[in-house]
Amino acid sequence: MTAELSDLYQEVTLDHQKSPRNYGTLDEPDGHADGANPLCGDRVTVHVKIHDGVATDVRFQGVGCAICTSSASMMTTRVKGKSLEEIDGLFSSFHDLLTGDAAPGDDTPTLGKLKIFEGVRNFPIRVKCATLPWHTLRAAILGVDEAVTTE
Repeated sequence: MTAELSDLYQEVTLDHQKSPRNYGTLDEPDGHADGANPLCGDRVTVHVKIHDGVATDVRFQGVGCAICTSSASMMTTRVKGKSLEEIDGLFSSFHDLLTGDAAPGDDTPTLGKLKIFEGVRNFPIRVKCATLPWHTLRAAILGVDEAVTTE
């Protein structure tokens, strides 16, 4: 990760942690799920409204580290208005970026600003923080009743 990208990552992460977008609940969501990262204490709940196969609104709430909170905030912003298929593709691209299945520097235009999380792959314990909201969103969409965990 270049110094420039590292600075951008820190700036964006802190901005989303201090002022998370789409924080809160939804009245009568079509799906919701709870997630937890027992190692660092992140806890997140994701609510989603779906109409005609499109996520029309997504909200989250919970407590977590800066990486988890900023990932959740950016995720909700990125997936709003996307089809469930597009969201699944974003999940896969984001997961591959963080787990190392995508080569560093890969051109992943679908991720947009989420690409700043690429450096997290160098800290495997933090990958769980960044991906927890995404796994929780997937569970909310699929209607999984049990809590999502990173363990």
